Amino acid sequence: MPRGDGRLSHDLDPERPGPQDACGVFGVWAPGEEVAKLSYFGLYALQHRGQEAAGIAVSDGSGIVVYKDLGLVAQVFDEPTLASLRGHLAIGHARYSTTGGSTWENAQPTIKATSAGTTIALAHNGNLVNTAQLAREVAERGMPTDGSTSDTSLVTSLLASRPDVSVEAAALEVLPTLRGAFSFVFMDETTLYAARDPHGVRPLVLGRLERGWVVASETAALDIVGATVVREVEPGELIAIDEHGLRSARFAPPDPKGCLFEYVYIARPDTTIAGRNVHGARVQIGRRLAKEHPVEADLVIPVPESGTPAAIGYAEESGITYGAGLLKNSYVGRTFIQPSQTLRQLGIRLKLNPLRENVRGRRLVVVDDSIVRGNTQRAIVRMLREAGALEVHVRISSPPVSWPCFYGIDFATRAELLANGLDTEGIRRSIGADTLGYVSLAGLIAATEQPKTRLCRACFDGEYPIELPAGNLIGKHVLEGVDRRVAGGVGKLGDTAEQDYQAGGDRTGQGAQPFAVSPGGVEALHRP
Repeated sequence: MPRGDGRLSHDLDPERPGPQDACGVFGVWAPGEEVAKLSYFGLYALQHRGQEAAGIAVSDGSGIVVYKDLGLVAQVFDEPTLASLRGHLAIGHARYSTTGGSTWENAQPTIKATSAGTTIALAHNGNLVNTAQLAREVAERGMPTDGSTSDTSLVTSLLASRPDVSVEAAALEVLPTLRGAFSFVFMDETTLYAARDPHGVRPLVLGRLERGWVVASETAALDIVGATVVREVEPGELIAIDEHGLRSARFAPPDPKGCLFEYVYIARPDTTIAGRNVHGARVQIGRRLAKEHPVEADLVIPVPESGTPAAIGYAEESGITYGAGLLKNSYVGRTFIQPSQTLRQLGIRLKLNPLRENVRGRRLVVVDDSIVRGNTQRAIVRMLREAGALEVHVRISSPPVSWPCFYGIDFATRAELLANGLDTEGIRRSIGADTLGYVSLAGLIAATEQPKTRLCRACFDGEYPIELPAGNLIGKHVLEGVDRRVAGGVGKLGDTAEQDYQAGGDRTGQGAQPFAVSPGGVEALHRP
């Protein structure tokens, strides 16, 4: 799948996946505006956060229509489809699966109708850790699963299982029972809601339109649709927006633990998190990296695109010339054609190729954002040496990733993380670099301008701020009976395109399946 950082994807090299991003969510309440198109462009701005599926739910006040499918935003939606999604209220989702496989049933927004005739659609960024417990509660309440195996569907079911109270009141009952990371946008026929877990692990921001309101995963999505940033949705806060305006309620006391990896890798550089511009933070990380790991060299080059800001900072601080050494092929996108063994051996050349005239005969500092398995860096070092580089010094703008994430990023399992079994010298030898340096955890935290106590650092230091369940009651496929050990297990990483198609959708953007919802319930409009 095409990635915002320019790396190889699961589809291009499924045996060597890198860290997979959190999802992107978007919501808009704006009478008189084309809310479906606003959602489309908002999701387009958030495409880097999830490339498996996309969907939009729209309400005209009397009913909700959901249109979703596997694929990229631009593959799922076209002009006629968006024109048919009419209303004053919409939510949208760009998915990377962290609970539940990559099937059409697990695409979002999820949707449920209550026995009282109210309909709820919901989109989720993050990952819950008490999914098994929630599944038992849904079963006890007799709610249908509709074939979905995601934690998001469970939350929607729980909200819909309380028909005797308003959706807002139901949310204030359900949200305190959830454990893990969640930034939700959800809706009924008349109201847009947004909620963020008490730790605020995943970002969620509120914006103002001339004729309405917007909520989104990142401020960059607000910029794209012309909304003014108002503030972040606070940890433990529920927001409701309807014809009476905006109101806020607390469902839990805040205990901020924002994801540190958002600053390193996930968020767009033009996004602001907790008052800190991400590009500025990454440049500062590069500066600290230069102070902590200086080296004599002729040229600083980034691994595009994710390594670029840190490489700029490294060059500025060290005084070494910044330049291009690797050219990214921007048109290697979503493909179902698996590379042959020969192409797989070429590896990263599908995405990157050296600028030989720039690197030949030079001592290089190569700046990248992280090392997970080491396959990408190993291939890059070898490629640069073959292109004539005299020395290759690798600098990484995050500390070693030693622990898996259970809050919305699908890292490798702990057994697959290179830093789990090797020290820095061992990793240096493994990737073939002349030297290797990681920014310190203290240096990374300082660059964010956030206190250490307000950040989740679990993937770096193993300190999980939200308690994890014992045993195997956690993982991407916990609801599918596929175990994934908390500490080092290897689980099922996904389904094939054929399996996805048989499950009800394909990966090409064809066969998208919208729903119409009325007081009579949920009805499929089209299912090939």
